[in-house]
Amino acid sequence: MYDLERYLNVRSAYGASFAPDGAISFLLDATGTPQVWTLDAPLDWPVQRTFYEERVTFASWSPERRELVFGMDEGGNERAQLYRLDPDDGTITNLTAHPDAKHRWGGWSHDGDRFAFASNRRDESVFDVYVQDRTATGEDAELVNEGDGWVSVGGWSPDDDRLLVSQAHWNFDQDLYVLELDSGELRHVTPHEGDVRFTSVQWSPDGDAFYLTTDYEADTKYLARLDLDAMGPDADESDLADALDVVAEGGEWNVGGVALDDETGRLVYSRNVDGYTDLTVGELAGSTDIEEFPAPDLPGNLAGGVSFDEDAERFALSATGRTENTNVYVVEMETGAVERWTDAATAGIPKSTLVEPELVRYPTFDGREIPAYFSLPEEWAAGETGVAAEPPRCSEAGEAGLPVIVDIHGGPESQRRPSFAGLTQYFLSRGYAVFEPNVRGSTGYGREYTHLDDVEKRMDSVADIEAAVEWLTDHEAIDPDRVVAMGGSYGGFMVLAALTEYPDLWAAGVDVVGIANFVTFLENTGSWRRELREAEYGSLAEDREFLESVSPINNADAIEAPLFVLHGANDPRVPVDEAEQIAEKAADQGVPVEKLVFDDEGHGITKRENKIEAYTAVVDFLDEHV
Repeated sequence: MYDLERYLNVRSAYGASFAPDGAISFLLDATGTPQVWTLDAPLDWPVQRTFYEERVTFASWSPERRELVFGMDEGGNERAQLYRLDPDDGTITNLTAHPDAKHRWGGWSHDGDRFAFASNRRDESVFDVYVQDRTATGEDAELVNEGDGWVSVGGWSPDDDRLLVSQAHWNFDQDLYVLELDSGELRHVTPHEGDVRFTSVQWSPDGDAFYLTTDYEADTKYLARLDLDAMGPDADESDLADALDVVAEGGEWNVGGVALDDETGRLVYSRNVDGYTDLTVGELAGSTDIEEFPAPDLPGNLAGGVSFDEDAERFALSATGRTENTNVYVVEMETGAVERWTDAATAGIPKSTLVEPELVRYPTFDGREIPAYFSLPEEWAAGETGVAAEPPRCSEAGEAGLPVIVDIHGGPESQRRPSFAGLTQYFLSRGYAVFEPNVRGSTGYGREYTHLDDVEKRMDSVADIEAAVEWLTDHEAIDPDRVVAMGGSYGGFMVLAALTEYPDLWAAGVDVVGIANFVTFLENTGSWRRELREAEYGSLAEDREFLESVSPINNADAIEAPLFVLHGANDPRVPVDEAEQIAEKAADQGVPVEKLVFDDEGHGITKRENKIEAYTAVVDFLDEHV
């Protein structure tokens, strides 16, 4: 048996980017926070390039020079700055130098002379588009378009005279624009009614089209080609319908994303099949036909983050699974041959001791089947009679069975997928079962399923949690008196709502950066994201009474289970006051409450030393109360 610190010391390598000379950069959390490292060849000794206490969020090589740009915020505040790194002499230059503003990378021009980004430096509540020379800094960025919402830059056209601009109205509705850099004209190319996703957008090799994933007139996302020539200044939705051609159907499952090399037409796209990744590799053979290459056989069951090399003969990506920590692999395009490049340490924990989840479905109140990942400790699952080969280590199991953690994902427009999770494996090693539901509102199961929790239907998703507990208590392995609710962000709201709506079900709750009060959350969240969140939860102007009725803080007198509240003081999404409110209210009525706030964290706990402190406290709390 290994201690918690060992599990939290399992490393992850991801975010690969090819340099022009064939080297790769990637992010590795060996020092406790993700930093930039480089490799010249597979499994060589990697070179660490950045040495900060703060996390690096991405790194992108120049297409023409030995230099890269990376992003980094401070204390989890998400106000990322952009930096240029010269790996040969180690020089690092702050390119943006606006610490009060967010900067979101928009990519290099093909000649590597310029880069684009979106930032809210002019007005905190909106994002503008900027272009900057690679050697310029600070105020030298050129404002090329003033935005009016959540705007991002999707990349440069093949001839570098246009930018792809995307505006998100919320997670399930986007619009795409083409920005002409010489004239400043912004052309809308996706006029539509209702909510439609246009995501993972890529320029075609001739610059006359976008390849993208969309759910336009469909329940699941598919791969499509959008003819830009057909979308003139006066185009309407009927023109969009004619200009959008299907390249690969989604069918029952979403096409999750596409990466396209705009010089060769080579591409990689993924399907999300019940939470697992299915990759297709190929090359455009006409506007909507693909010549497929052999699919790579990658370890684990999740993969993404594709980066092509200079000639698109290879691509790098990250792969992971519940029993495979994240590493970078390089795939030969035409053969599918896979070569592992990084060797992120597993902290000496044998893979044979790690547990794969079982994909299950359980019935809920309206007859739907809710998908979930269910994991039992290895010794219990291996038993032939349903009795553990040895007693669970967390406490005496007896005939009552195992304690179980119901681990609820955030979002809510997100999906729990079976990637590596050191904390999950630790709980399993301690004799806890783990149950991870994708309740209504989760992505990955079609448009209809995702909208089942919108606004007035919010509490239906909480009812799905109650149904999960019903299913678990009927399972021979589970002790119905030792069920724990745990979740982060929106999952933290779900924990608090479950504790207030169904108080007799829970032995304890763990709320990580969760929403306790929808009204104060919407009033205090970052101004740049308020509109996006109101589209999901309801608006302060029109739905305040409803928002108050479903806020756990207003029903906290129902809480009976001991509560652990964990938060970051710099959280720009769910302000720390949410933690303060619910901890004080629950404690005032005699509920055992522990609260832990980190001054150098934001929306989640990212620094390893903080993770060890935080989750050691959580484990001790559960050992005491469960």
